[in-house]
Formats: sequence, structure tokens, C-alpha cells
Amino acid sequence: MDASFGTVWEAVARRLPDEVAISEPGRDFIYAEFDDRSARLAAALEAAGVGPGDTVACYLHNGAAYLETVFAAFKIGAIPVNANYRYTGHELTELLTDADAAALVHSGALAANVTHAAEHVRTLRLLVRVGPGDGGPDAPELEELLARTPPRPNTPRPGSDRLFMYTGGTTGKPKGVVWRQADLLHSIAVAVFGPLGRTTLPATLDEAVAIAVDARTQGTAPTMMPVVPLMHGTGMFNTMGALLVGGRAVTARPGRLDPRHVWETVAAQRVSTIIVAGNAVAQPLVDELRAAEEAGRPHDLSSLRGVLSSGTVFGDRLKQALHERARVTIIDAIASSEGGPFAFAHTRSVDDLPSRFFPVPATAVIGPGDRVVERGSGEVGLLAYRGPMPLGYYKDDAKTAATFRTIDGVRWSIPGDHAAIDPDGAIRFLGRSSGVINTGGEKVHPQEVEDVLLGHPDVTDCAVVGVPDPTWGETVAAVVATPGAPAERDLQDWVRRTLAGYKVPRRIVLVSQLPRTPTGKLELARARALVEGAAT
Repeated sequence: MDASFGTVWEAVARRLPDEVAISEPGRDFIYAEFDDRSARLAAALEAAGVGPGDTVACYLHNGAAYLETVFAAFKIGAIPVNANYRYTGHELTELLTDADAAALVHSGALAANVTHAAEHVRTLRLLVRVGPGDGGPDAPELEELLARTPPRPNTPRPGSDRLFMYTGGTTGKPKGVVWRQADLLHSIAVAVFGPLGRTTLPATLDEAVAIAVDARTQGTAPTMMPVVPLMHGTGMFNTMGALLVGGRAVTARPGRLDPRHVWETVAAQRVSTIIVAGNAVAQPLVDELRAAEEAGRPHDLSSLRGVLSSGTVFGDRLKQALHERARVTIIDAIASSEGGPFAFAHTRSVDDLPSRFFPVPATAVIGPGDRVVERGSGEVGLLAYRGPMPLGYYKDDAKTAATFRTIDGVRWSIPGDHAAIDPDGAIRFLGRSSGVINTGGEKVHPQEVEDVLLGHPDVTDCAVVGVPDPTWGETVAAVVATPGAPAERDLQDWVRRTLAGYKVPRRIVLVSQLPRTPTGKLELARARALVEGAAT
């Protein structure tokens, strides 16, 4: 099927015009409105000189406007770009400059941060503000702009159109990962069409639309709530997939995560699937479930059927708590903006715990000499994926060549995640190359130590880092989030029961909450600073 996401959405809107596509607090948008509003924004972008191949940045909180901006870009062959809504003015300028942004649609609450970009990003041709905001540059407000702009007629766009997903990982400057939409569609096909009983991607646009209409008519189309930001690949890609099959996207009110509001929205909107980011999001959600039960006001989870997570650790104790309270399938993925998913851990009940990751057919572990690591060998290598993948990084040929490598004529995505394969084929994820700790010549993979710490009943989250040591070069240290105050020795003894002595953290700092980004990624620099500060 050679069609962009926008072309499929247009076709779905023609067949399901009166069905609700997006629900945000206080307002529903039917598919006809979603299409019409996006077409008006597309016309405004074109009038400002934005066209095919130009980039349109979304500096927005979750809501209909985010999805409308992406849809509008798709309609004219422009490239949507995610911008972290926590960026300061200078950080935003840096990203927009790197992306050569031609347009920026931003939340009114973030308007003041846009001033610096408006003055310094020379490629910008249009700013659009969503909602009221103080300060910031002069920019038309979205509702006013849509009211005075006639909709652009729909025209088909090919699957070769692109999308950027900026990823900063845990450290370093954000990198723009360039996806062709056709490749992205193939990458998420199993997750999108599999629950509807489809094992292959639709061959034609008509077939794709028929699937969407059938799913909506039969009540099997997903009602998807991204609890994570849409600027996160997990939230964006899964929500885009839901709209491909006639589903509905539900968003919470902007601002900090409000677990009670999330669960109340799940009940009121009859959400079938929530998208989380591992422990960082699941822990406060589970805490709220327990608090509500203790207060005699348990939340209604009867509509919930699925929980999706990827890109960050999701502990079994939290999965157990969710399984005990709802009939959900939890899909935990090892994936990255650079490709995948590499592996999935599926659990349907507490009987499936402990969860284990099993690779998809396109995944392998590549060892030294570009050899494929055999299962059960104990050898550690790098996770590699040879399925649909991005074209590379925007304006960075060196990083592209390092991550997207051709081995024996096959192109692989190898972002740098260490792993080993157990005798039964399960993947043991060991973390990023940049995080490997060298202590006296011994290599310690932080993920391995974190997994053991997370099994302790008093540990809700943790991060393991290497800190400088005059004797060993580095020593292993940990920042541990806990509601109690377990003794450092108790935690060390817990790790020592499972792992070699050199892997046991020599220093442990207890905190109430780990520093994480809105997407659930650990802020390593801040975690390391906590450890180093505790030693002074």
C-alpha cells in the first residue's frame, strides 16, 4: 500500500465522518472535524510557503491540536517534528535550527519559550499558537486561523513522505531520526492490525479503510489513551496506528501527570488501551489505584484491555498490580526511535510473571566480528534489527553510518543496546554501550543490576551508574527510589544473592523519586550527580 498516514486518515474520515476520532477534556472531535480542521491548517501552512519536504514542529502538550498539526503536515507532504515541551527557549531554538523548521505550532502556555526561536531560527515562516498565552511572539491563534482559512482539498500523498522523531536518549544532543511513512507503517503493522486478526499489512487503501470501518462497526477499534506525551515515539506511533483502524484517541488535561484524573478518564471515556512509559508512569498509576481502594472509592477499570510500554524498564511488581485489578494484556517492548521493536514481553495474567522478552524474527544479537550470537552461549552482543527501519539521522552521515550498518548485504539498525540470548531464546537486555561500567577491568551492565534491585520489595525505581574511583577506575553506584528506608547493606546483600561481587553497588543513595524526562527516560547526569553529591 503506497499511501501516507494522512491519505489513510482522509479515507477513513470519508467513511466514518460522524464517529469520534479524538476526545480531549471537555470536547470530542468527530472524524469529519479532524479532517476539516487539519485541512484548514494545511491550507494556512501552504499560504505561508510551507510545502513538501519542509518541517513543521509540534511544541505542544497532548491534545487534538497535536494530532491536527501532524495530519496537516501529512496533507501537504511536509514533515512533522516533535519538540519536547519541557525545552527552554534556547533548547527549542537548537532543535528547530537543526530541523530547519519552516513552521512551529505551540501551546499558548509555552509561548514565552518561543520568543528566542522566533528571533533566531531563520527558516521559520509561520508560528501558530494554541490557546491563550502570555508573552511570546505575535502569532495567530489556532481557532482564529482555522475560522478564516478555507480547507485545502484532499490530495493523495505517497508512503515515501517522511516523519522526524527527535530522540535525545539519556544523554547528548537530540538527533532527528528520519522515517519514511511506508517503513513506519510496516514497522507498527503487527501492533496495529494484529489485534484485529490481520497478520499482514493491507495491500490497498480500500482494504485498509474496510478494516477500519469493520473494526469501528463491530466495536473492536481501539480507544487509545497515551498517558505519555505524544512527543514520545511510543505515544505518537501507537496513537497514529489507532486512527488508522478507525479508533479513538483520548487525551488527559495538560500538565503534570495526574493519576487520579487518568483513571477517571479511563472510566468515563471507556478507554480500552493506555500507553505508559514503564515504571516512571506505571508506579504513580498503581499508587493511585491502591490509594483509591484504601479510601473506599476504587476506580472502574472494566473497559481496560491493554497496557502498552516501551523504551524503559517496567517492573514485574507493577505488572502484577495491574493484572490483579484488571483483565489486561500488558505488552512491554524493547524498541527505539531508530527501529524495532526488537523484542516483546507479553503477559496476560499474574501466571505469566516473571515477564521475559522474546525477539521478533527480524532481531538478532551481533557479537564481535559481526557474528550472530548463538542462543545460550552466554556471549554479550548488540541488539540488531533488520526489518523496516529509518533512513538515518537528519544531517548526520557519521551517526547514520554507525547505527545503520550493512553486514553481508543486509542493513541492520544497531542503536547500541547490549544483550544476550538465553537457551530458550529469551533476550536479556543489558543496557546501552555508553552506560557500561568498567570496574577494575570487569564490565558491568547497569540494566542487569537494576533488574535485580527492582526485585526488592522496597524498591520502586532505580538507576545504576559508574562513578570515578582512583583504584578501580570506576565503581558501581545506585540511586534507589523507595517509599521506605531499607539499609544500604540490605540492598547490597540482595544484589549479592544473584550477581557477582564486583557488580554489587558500593554506594547507594535513597530518594523518593528518580529524575526522569516526560518520556520516562532517566536523566543520567542528574542521577550521577546525586551519587557524587552524597559522597561529598
